[in-house]
Amino acid sequence: MNYEDIDITNNEAIHNFEFVVDGHRSFIDYKTKGDKIYLLHTEVPAELEERGIAGVMVEKAFKYIEEKGLKLVPLCSYVQSYLKRNPGWDRILALHGNI
Repeated sequence: MNYEDIDITNNEAIHNFEFVVDGHRSFIDYKTKGDKIYLLHTEVPAELEERGIAGVMVEKAFKYIEEKGLKLVPLCSYVQSYLKRNPGWDRILALHGNI
């Protein structure tokens, strides 16, 4: 299935990037400080597992981060592994950052 036509939503009130597929909410929990955004945790419900949702959601979050001119601090293990598989996104990484 193609998820390109589904937008990611930045729910600033609860610091989540949200991605809803078939009525199920996946999310990336984050924290911001200055121009840095810390991706803390990625979660996909059991109903959506094994469908590539996490990767699509991370890619969309990276595009949002780049468009907003933010710098990424990847604290989530899934986000870190995604970066290893997609090194082109290193361009949005913060050199270093502390919460």
